[in-house]
Amino acid sequence: MSKSNDSFDDLHFPDAPSIKVTPPGPKAKDLLARQARLDSRAVIYPLSLPTAWESAKGATLRDVDGNLYVDLYAGISVVNVGHQNPLVLDILMKQASRLVHALDFPMEPRIKLIEKLVEIAPGKMKNNSKVFFGSPSGGDAVEASLKLARVFSKKPGVVAFEGGYHGQCIGALSVTSKRSYRTGMPCSIPVVRAPYAYCYRCPLGKEYPDCAAGCVEFIDRLFRDPESGLVDVGAMIVEPIQGESGIVIPPDEFLQGLRRICDENSVVLILDEIQAGFGRTGKMWACEHSGITPDIITMAKALGGIGLPNSGIMYRKELDVWEPATYVGTFRGNVLACACGLAGIEYMESKKVLEHAATLGKGVLSRLKDMEKDSKIVGEVRGRGLMLGVEFVEDKKTKKPLTEGATKIQRKCFERGIVGMKAGHFANVFRFLPPLVITKELMDKAVTIFEEVVKEVGRST
Repeated sequence: MSKSNDSFDDLHFPDAPSIKVTPPGPKAKDLLARQARLDSRAVIYPLSLPTAWESAKGATLRDVDGNLYVDLYAGISVVNVGHQNPLVLDILMKQASRLVHALDFPMEPRIKLIEKLVEIAPGKMKNNSKVFFGSPSGGDAVEASLKLARVFSKKPGVVAFEGGYHGQCIGALSVTSKRSYRTGMPCSIPVVRAPYAYCYRCPLGKEYPDCAAGCVEFIDRLFRDPESGLVDVGAMIVEPIQGESGIVIPPDEFLQGLRRICDENSVVLILDEIQAGFGRTGKMWACEHSGITPDIITMAKALGGIGLPNSGIMYRKELDVWEPATYVGTFRGNVLACACGLAGIEYMESKKVLEHAATLGKGVLSRLKDMEKDSKIVGEVRGRGLMLGVEFVEDKKTKKPLTEGATKIQRKCFERGIVGMKAGHFANVFRFLPPLVITKELMDKAVTIFEEVVKEVGRST
C-alpha cells in the first residue's frame, strides 16, 4: 500500500482504534434508550451499530464512553475531506459570523461554488454547464433532475435500473428499485426498469464480457422494438457505481453504451453521482473513468464540504429551459453549505486528495483481493479509489448470499473499533467508504482487523 500523505497525519484522533469499554458502553446505552422512547421508529443506523457519538476528527470517531474508532463510512460518503477538517471548519465559522440563511440571493460563497463546479465538470460539461441547488437531501436533487428532464424533453417516461437507489421523495422512489422502500407508495412517473451490469450476479445469466454488452443490448432492444412497451421516454437515470446495492461497478462499456442509446433516442442522461462523486473514486466524478459526459449530474452528500446538508444538479446549458419558480425551496443552496462545499473542493485540489484516494485505494483493493483468494466466504471484492465493497457468500460456486455472516462481521469489526456499513441486494456487502484523508497507517489497521474478523467468521461458517 502507498506511503501516507504526511499532510493528513494530524487530522485524526491519535491511538485509534482503541476500545476501553465494550460498546455500547453505559453512556451510549442511556442515549440509545432515550432515543428509542421518543425518536421515530424509522431510525435505522443505531440498529446495526448501537452507539452514540461524542466527537470526530479526520477519519476517526469517539463515542460518548471514550472509545476511539476508525471511520470507514464517512457519514455515507459525506465527509470526504474528513470530520472537522480545520481549514473547512475555519471557513464555516467565518461565514456563520456574517450570514447563515439567504434564500437564493447571490452571495460570494454561492457564486464561487457554482463557478468551481462548472470549472471541474466532467467532459463536455466543463465550462458549459448551469447549476441548480435544491433542498438539503440527495432525493431532492433527483426530483429536480427528473423535473428538468421532463420540461426539456416534454416526455414523461424514465428508464431506471435494477439495484438503483435515488432517495426517498416520491419521484425518487419511483426510480428506486428496492421493494421495501416502494411497497404501498404511489409511482408518480412512468418508469421502465432495466438490468444493471452487475457482472458478479449477471441479471441475464451471462459471463463478462458478454454481461455488459448484454445489458446494453437489452436496453437497445427496448427502444428498437415497437412491441417492447416503451413509450415517451425522456430521461434515463443511472448511478455510475451503485452504492446502496453493494458497490457494483459496471464495465466502462456499459455506461458508454447508455450514452450512445440516449444520444440516438433524444433521451436526457442523468448520472446520480450523489455517493460516488467528489473524489470518492479517485477522480472528481465517477463517470470520468468511463470517459462519458452526462446531460445532468445529481449532487449531494460531500457537496456540503464538512457534513452540512446541500444538494443540487449540474446540467448542460442547453437544458436550461425552465422558467423562474418552476422549482422552489426555502433552503436551496444554504450559504454555509456553499462556503464549506467550495472550501472542501479547494482543499482536495491543494492537498492532492484525489491522487491520494486513488493510490491508497489501489493498495487496499490489492490487499482485499488477496483475501478474496484465501477466504471461502469472500465472493468478490470490488472497488475504485476509496469506494470498495466485499461481498460475502456461503459458497463461492452457488454465490448464495451470506447475509447473517456479513452482519456478524460488521458487528465484530465495530466491537474492535472499526465502523463500516453494509449494503447489497442481500445486505451481504461490507462497504469501505472512509474519509478520503484517511492515512495509510489508519487504513492498514482497519484492514488488518477486518481480515482477522473475516477469518474468524469464515471458520465458524
